[in-house]
Parts: sequence; C-alpha cells; structure tokens
Amino acid sequence: MWRDEGIEDEETLSAFLEASRTREGRAALSDALADTLHLLPASPAPLLLLRLRLLRNLLAGDALNQGTFVLLSGPAAVVSAALSIPALSPDLARAALQALGNAALGGDRHREAVWDALFPGALREFARVRDAGVLDPLCMVLDTCCSGDGGHGRVEELCHEDLGLPVLVELVATASRCEPTPAAAVGHKEEWLEWLLFKICVEEEKFKTLFAALGSTDGGESGNEFSAKHAFLMGTLSKCLTERPEEVSISNSFALHVFNILKHAAETLDFTCRGSSELPTGLPGIDVLGYSLVLLKDICAWEPSSSETEAPVDSPLQAEPSSSGTEAPVDSLLQAGLVKRLLKYLGELEPPSTIRKAMAKEQGDQQPAFATAKVCPYNGYRRDLVAVIANCLHGRKQVQDEVRQLNGIMLLLQQCVIDEGNAYLREWGLLTVKYLLEENEENQKEVSELQMQEPILTPEVAELGLRVEIDKKTGHPKLVNSS
Repeated sequence: MWRDEGIEDEETLSAFLEASRTREGRAALSDALADTLHLLPASPAPLLLLRLRLLRNLLAGDALNQGTFVLLSGPAAVVSAALSIPALSPDLARAALQALGNAALGGDRHREAVWDALFPGALREFARVRDAGVLDPLCMVLDTCCSGDGGHGRVEELCHEDLGLPVLVELVATASRCEPTPAAAVGHKEEWLEWLLFKICVEEEKFKTLFAALGSTDGGESGNEFSAKHAFLMGTLSKCLTERPEEVSISNSFALHVFNILKHAAETLDFTCRGSSELPTGLPGIDVLGYSLVLLKDICAWEPSSSETEAPVDSPLQAEPSSSGTEAPVDSLLQAGLVKRLLKYLGELEPPSTIRKAMAKEQGDQQPAFATAKVCPYNGYRRDLVAVIANCLHGRKQVQDEVRQLNGIMLLLQQCVIDEGNAYLREWGLLTVKYLLEENEENQKEVSELQMQEPILTPEVAELGLRVEIDKKTGHPKLVNSS
C-alpha cells in the first residue's frame, strides 16, 4: 500500500515519522515496517536517514513490530544499509543503532539477532565514528546484548583478544576524545557507557584484560606507560562506583588489580612537580594514580552485607564491617599490604602546608629539612591517601595495631591540619585518628606518651571526642576525654 501511494519522497516520509512518535500513530502504521525494510537497500542517504528513524520509532516498545523485525532479518538489513554509505555520518549511525537497540530490548532471541548482525566487523565500524551522539546508542546496544541468557557468552566474545577487544578499545578511545554533543544529551547521556564498562570490568572481571589492551598509543604522559584511555577508564569506573554503591558488587580480583595499578603509577610518576588542579588533570599518569586511590577509597568502604550504609565519596564513610563471613575486598587488600604502602607514600610527602610554614618561619634562612621531599602531583592526593587509610581503619583492630607497629601514629596525627591543595584533609585526618584510637588502649597510650617537639605538630583533635592537652611542665601530652 505504501509504494502505491508514492511514499518515497522526503515530505511523505517526514509525515510518517512524525506520526510514529505516538503509540496511536505506530498502531496506524503497523504495515509500514516490512515496506520500510524492503526499501532500505536502494535508499539514498537523506531517505535512508528518515527510514532508519521511522524504524527506530516503530520498534520502540512494540513487541509485535520487534518480532516482525527479527523475522524479516531486520538487524542485518539495517546494518548493511547503514554501512553501504561510503562515509557513515554520525546521524545515520545513531539512527541505525537506536533502531537496533529498540529491537534488542524485545528479548533474548532479538538480542541474538542483533548481535549476529553486528559482531564483530560492523561493531568496529560503528565504534570508529568519533561522535558522542553515536557512542551512547552503541553502548546501549552492547549493554543490552550482554544481558539476559546469552549475555555472559557475548561478554566473552567482546573481550576476545582479536575479535571483541578492538571494539572496546575503539569505544574508550572515542569516549576519551569526544566532547558531549546536543545529540548525546538525549536519553541516558553517558550512562550506557559507564554501565557497559562496569559490567565488563567489575561484574565480569575483565578489567585487567581491557586495561592491558588499551595500551599507550595516543601520546600518554612522558615517563610512564599510561594513556588518556587508561585515565578515562579509571575515571569512569570510579564515577560508577561512587554514585551507585548500593547497586554494584566488587570482587577481590578487581580490588587487587586496582591496587597493582596504584603501585605501578606511584613507582613511575615524577613527584617533584606540585600539581595545581583536581582530578582530572589531563595528565594520564597522574589521573590514573588519583582515580586508583578514589576507587580504593570506595572499595575499602564497601561491604558485601551492608552497602546500604555507605555514604557519598566526599564525606567520611560510616559503613559497619561485614559480619556475614564473606570476605570483603578490603580484607584482600589489607593482606596484600595496602596500609603499609599508603603510609609509605604519605611519609614520603613533604608535611602539610600549615606545618611547612611553621617550620620555615622558625628555621628562617636555613634550608628546610623537607626541601627534597615529594610533593602532591594533584590537588587532593594527600587527602585521598588519608581517606583510604581511614576506611581501612574503621572497626579493624588489626589495622590499628599495624599502623602503630609501622610507626605511623605521628604521621597520621600530622594530617589533622589544613593543607593548601588538599580540601577536607583536616576532616579526613580527624576521622582517621578517631578510628585509630577508638577502643585501642595501646594506641591511646602511645599518643599520651608522645613528646611533642612543636605545638604545630599537635593536631586539633577536639572533634574526635578526645582532647590532647600539653603539660607545660613536662612537655608531654595528656589524652583527655572531652565529654
């Protein structure tokens, strides 16, 4: 009926496209899907775009149309028509992927048909379109196809070294370079990409595989092995974990991989140049270091049986330790030497600015003792180190004892001050000392016996529920309950 009415002109197609935006309009156009598929191969670019958009609308939440689309080999037809255009435009790619995404939502059979039409060659072609407006529907298609009964197998294919990994690398490369466009503002923005990467890296435990595949091929920071793609991946995973702690599950292997990346970054970076900005800095190695710490901060606060009690990343987390018997990732990290490593990094830094200024004022023209110490490579580095230690300490006597045995008590006391370039350091420092001292007589005794060399080294601990008072005669502090 369509072809008899001469609907191959843009004006008529535009009218049908407008009508298909409503449920009633889609019902009236129930016969349009088969004719539209039939006309796709011979469509010039302007008409092809309209027809793909019409298919997209007809497949939106309509089970009958979704089933017919699969029966008529619609996924293969859409992919073939879109890729037949010599220079695939972002608009064409987006419309084709939106149609495939709507079809894939119909069920496992639909996801299988869409996947077979795309994987692997067509996926690479779509992933190479460097446009944020294309990235979102492409990730929606992949995330949908990697769900359901066959989802795990498709994730395995997507992580195949020769077939699928190049697609993921292209996705991350596109995302790390593209600025958001008005088209990308429609729908879920970047959430499909976030959840796709989180599904692959965390839920399916393919983080190590993807991180290694990204490589350093785009001019990463000189002197280390990290690229902008690495930094983007770490930042995306950090954002996902920070914003949705109740909806995620974290494995020990993922936590340990992040820790290994932190160690490698810390060993290869130059800590002689003071950072002047928060994350992201635009320097891949520094961003990887920072996002590793942010991830570890949230991982160490996450508990398998009590994730609902966790607080946002920018506030001290108060989750109670798990009592379910299931080992939390933080336990694996502690066994791997996380606290010892963090205290080492913290101890290598110059003192906080408050202490530096006081020491410099006293020493006058003399060269300060900390002139050769490392500096923070980004604003917030010291705070992030302290925050991870705080979350490790909470409710864990073995960590309290470990800090004491590593001679870390004074170092942590020194973090209870204001530091330029480390917002909220004092707050995290106070919380850390609170967790360090509570119900631990050995640690309290050591603090009470400390010989304070200068008043500036005495932290302001009144907000801890404790108070350190200096005996003017002996020069020794007294630990007093402030209540």
